Amino acid sequence: MSDKAGARLSRDALAARIAADIPEGAFVNLGIGAPTLIANFLPPDLEIILHTENGMLGMGPAPAATRIDPDLINAGKQPVTAVPGGAYFHHADSFAMMRGGHLDVCVLGAFQVSQHGDLANWSTGAPGAIPAVGGAMDLAIGAKNVYVMTDLLAKDGSSKLVEQCSYPLTGARCVTRVYTDRAIFEVGRGRFIVRETFGESTITSLRALTGLELTDGTDATSTRGDL
Repeated sequence: MSDKAGARLSRDALAARIAADIPEGAFVNLGIGAPTLIANFLPPDLEIILHTENGMLGMGPAPAATRIDPDLINAGKQPVTAVPGGAYFHHADSFAMMRGGHLDVCVLGAFQVSQHGDLANWSTGAPGAIPAVGGAMDLAIGAKNVYVMTDLLAKDGSSKLVEQCSYPLTGARCVTRVYTDRAIFEVGRGRFIVRETFGESTITSLRALTGLELTDGTDATSTRGDL
């Protein structure tokens, strides 16, 4: 199926869409890569507390080029800001928060997500590729809700939503919701539920792209509770 102009959401637009789903009062970790964009779209009138695994609560959006503090970075070594009341702490304490179920939401990238909610995002096994698990395993199992932000299709045109993951797992049955450039999916009872489509995408076209049985959400429920 060929892409048409306007058929997909941009990274910024998708980040803004995810930000709109994060409720006030939530403690949230944004994974390395595209998920960090979400910090730039969180409503300023809502208190949403961002956590970064290198030891900070109260992370703000990216700074202006003239306001960069080289000592103030996120886990991906990108410069960030701190909001009033932000706190710094030891790396071990940060991981205790992640592993102890204290985060309401984490948003991670993915190579593959299975229809059972399995997540693979740290290694493809490709020759020369450098595996990088970071804190993703801790987040995937420790967060109350695991959101994935990714393109629906890989660079080779294959679907990142799959029946079974062929890459090494980061976590089993841990994903709550998948936000892609073409649609939003929830993980139901053994299949993906299409909650919202973008541009010209339809359930029929999404089925053709993924090769999966997809539902419109009327006959399944999410595997993990909404906030």
